[in-house]
Amino acid sequence: SHAKEILHCLKEKYFRELQDLEVDGQRVDVPQALSWYPEELAWHTNLSRKILRKSPQLEKFHQFLVSETECGNISRQEAVSMIPPLLLNVNPHHKILDMCAAPGSKTAQLIEMLHADMNVPFPKGFVIANDVDNKRCYLLVHQAKRLNSPCIMVVNHDASSIPNLQIDVDGRKEILFYDRILCDVPCSGDGTMRKNIDVWKKWTTQNSLQLHGLQLRIATRGVEQLAEGGRMVYSTCSLNPIENEAVIASLLEKSQGALELADVSSELPGLKRMPGITKWKVMLKDGQWFEEWKDVPSNRQTQIRPTMFPIKEEEKLKAMNLERCLRILPHHQNTGGFFVAVLIKRSPMPWNKRQPKVHQKLPQRPGDKEVTATNADGGSQDAAEEPALAENEESEKMQEMQNSDTEQSKKGVCGPPPSKKMKLFGFKEDPFVFLPEDDPLFLPIQKFYALDPSFPKMNLLTRTQEGKKRQLYMVSKELRNVLLNNSEKMKVINTGIKVWSRNSDGEQFGCAFRLAQEGIYTLYPFIHARIINVCIEDVKILLTQENPFLSKFSSETQKKVKDMAMGSIVLKYEPDPEKPEDLQCPIVLCGWQGKTSLRAFVPKNERLHYLRMMGVEVFKAKRKEEESEGKAEDEVQCRPVQTEEGMDVEDKEHDSVTKMEAEVGEESSHNPVESSAMEVENKIEDLDQFSKNNNSHVSQESKDTDTNNVKD
Repeated sequence: SHAKEILHCLKEKYFRELQDLEVDGQRVDVPQALSWYPEELAWHTNLSRKILRKSPQLEKFHQFLVSETECGNISRQEAVSMIPPLLLNVNPHHKILDMCAAPGSKTAQLIEMLHADMNVPFPKGFVIANDVDNKRCYLLVHQAKRLNSPCIMVVNHDASSIPNLQIDVDGRKEILFYDRILCDVPCSGDGTMRKNIDVWKKWTTQNSLQLHGLQLRIATRGVEQLAEGGRMVYSTCSLNPIENEAVIASLLEKSQGALELADVSSELPGLKRMPGITKWKVMLKDGQWFEEWKDVPSNRQTQIRPTMFPIKEEEKLKAMNLERCLRILPHHQNTGGFFVAVLIKRSPMPWNKRQPKVHQKLPQRPGDKEVTATNADGGSQDAAEEPALAENEESEKMQEMQNSDTEQSKKGVCGPPPSKKMKLFGFKEDPFVFLPEDDPLFLPIQKFYALDPSFPKMNLLTRTQEGKKRQLYMVSKELRNVLLNNSEKMKVINTGIKVWSRNSDGEQFGCAFRLAQEGIYTLYPFIHARIINVCIEDVKILLTQENPFLSKFSSETQKKVKDMAMGSIVLKYEPDPEKPEDLQCPIVLCGWQGKTSLRAFVPKNERLHYLRMMGVEVFKAKRKEEESEGKAEDEVQCRPVQTEEGMDVEDKEHDSVTKMEAEVGEESSHNPVESSAMEVENKIEDLDQFSKNNNSHVSQESKDTDTNNVKD
């Protein structure tokens, strides 16, 4: 519902202001909707980054883009890279794996599809987003966190050997197979030639030859973990057949009929595409061409592999339907170049059907490195890894695994993996500790907010084993299942959405935890107390004034507040269909009721987002708000400020939070700042340099966009 409001706001306000606008003597083209993207939810602009940032006439539009991007309401992304998630046909109950997910634009699309129905706080499906690069995983977390979903987990593994996960199904452990897999593999990026000048300088045929093996291994690992009947989308931002059709043909040949290419010609009408090709040659760096594997001299057979060549047998080639692949060329609709293939798994992979011999000789412990046998074609036969177990003969192996994990599961602790190999790179993550059934912490919370009996308290977790629990997070029960059963073999970077923060002020009012805005839409359906329904005028006061007195609110609101104890509250706005000129989507805000005042605890960019949707001119309001925040400085320094334990990376690059927010500057990867005064000071500096920050956010976002497809 918020997306529709933003679209209305864009069309009626920002796009109209761009009409007939000239910048540096050039006429500005109004952004156009991408014809093939459903429901007009994707738009294209030809404004360069430089013009957007520098020209005063576009400052308002630029600020809108930056602010809404920070809130997670808009994503800026290369048009063609939006295609793979659309072709996955995701439903809210699907278990999804994104194998090479950073920087996270496609992951964000997948999360959005899971939450197609806003009224379901916990969809049955989830997204596990993986990336091999530890640093890029944090960029991925930042992107995913903007969407505030309890159904996303970010993990850090090599996609070509990503471990098999287990889940508990009615008391017995089973291997987790995914309904949908996005396999957007690292590629040479030669399709990005329109925006990436480096491609012209650095392009060589060697790039594709070096990547082909890795791409095939990742795709093979993907189809092994795909459930029967499931879909996997393989994509690259390259046009070289060695990275594209050669990988798909090799995969189809190895699968012996277990996989087929889906015909997606009727999907995404309006998208101009070319069919996949069936004939190509292989070229070395020095310009030598080869048509068949048998022509390759023995001293070149390490650089060129048999899987790089097209299939010669006509019948076999015809049965593969390689023309069902999609090739998107830059000049057809002014985009990047792109390749997409949609695979459907009809039966288990042939090497998964038989019990591997290696297993009988080498009983493996959960922490051991998996053994992989490579077959003659250079593809990974994965003879000794767990999916290679016959699907009906898994129980013995499961029993062994069960014993090793049970002890930790009982405690509800998913610690960092013990494997030394994993600790060699990246930060050491704090454990994920689920709240025990009888934790005394929960009772006052339950009572204070009158939580519904159906509230899934088993899904609450913290990031600390000892000491005071400062933040409470929430995951869906399906992700809880994954976390508890795989702590030995999985390096989890981040999961869960923050729902409560400790607030020492609150203890005297009966509850030490106040609600967190990030998790309010997930939590709201379960809360039955401390809810105040407010009218649109009240919402405007809450979002534009720092600490408004109760007397400023409507008489209905004042009456409701009168009988309520001080402390954390929920402020709810319900749209009135009889007043179509008013905002037509529901808003839920976290707030704090003081003795004589009422205030909203909402991050700055989210405030601006709601005000924009209500038609308030925030371009000026922003500066007024900064002044009022400067005045409120003394009051803030009197309030106790908390820092968060654990590495809560969502706030590393997050927007500055409003002055009265108790979670000022949550802890980043650096040491926590103990002194509240120091934090306040830093925060005021941040606010003073708001426009500066905006620029840095844009460059970050632009960087994300640029690197979205060009993965080294």
